[in-house]
Amino acid sequence: MLISSPVIGAEDLRAQSGWELKPEGLCKGDRCVIVPADARRADGSLDAEVLSERLGMALVHDETHDLWAVGPESGGRALTDARAPELTLPDAEGRAFTLSSLRGQKVLLLAWASW
Repeated sequence: MLISSPVIGAEDLRAQSGWELKPEGLCKGDRCVIVPADARRADGSLDAEVLSERLGMALVHDETHDLWAVGPESGGRALTDARAPELTLPDAEGRAFTLSSLRGQKVLLLAWASW
């Protein structure tokens, strides 16, 4: 779901994800998750960052468009950015080459093994 700020209304959350705010917490079917007091705002909206962590949903901010994307439930296994880990390997002449030196460029990383 896309949201325009890191705050989401309880009704929007229910309509878009199926999670409903009840006195016992956020519930979906017979499963409920406790919502900490600091996640609830005075106007009834909820802190998307706290909720995404509690519900196992990835939360990603697009600074260019100032939008937030809340992903589906993933059990905490979702990728939240597309950065490859730092990798340093020798180039064809034996000099150290770091993958991060190509940051900002499109890169094709090809792995091959003889076995």
